[in-house]
Amino acid sequence: MAKIMIVDDETELLSLYSEMLEVFGHSIVSAVTNGDEAIKAYLELDEKPDLIILDHRMPLRNGLETATAILNMDPDERIIFISADPSIRRSALEIGAVEFLEKPFILNTLKETVRKVLKD
Repeated sequence: MAKIMIVDDETELLSLYSEMLEVFGHSIVSAVTNGDEAIKAYLELDEKPDLIILDHRMPLRNGLETATAILNMDPDERIIFISADPSIRRSALEIGAVEFLEKPFILNTLKETVRKVLKD
């Protein structure tokens, strides 16, 4: 199915998202815990992901900064932005995220959002 990159500083969530998405047939091409690692990993990928799941509050570089950097490299990259802070929803969508999920959410919501984004 799809190649997915996941960026979240909470390692438990990183593992949970990875395992769930793999169960549904997706391939996790990168799973990193901060924005700097995300940009480095993105640059090093031979094949770019079909989708990035990106958290906002992270050390070194937040999600908005990370998304901006990645979208400057590839404006067509699809990013699902996730955050417990609903006040950044508008900013995330304005810079180019295709969806915004407010934490906490149920895993089925993530599954359906991924399905919808990959279908578009």
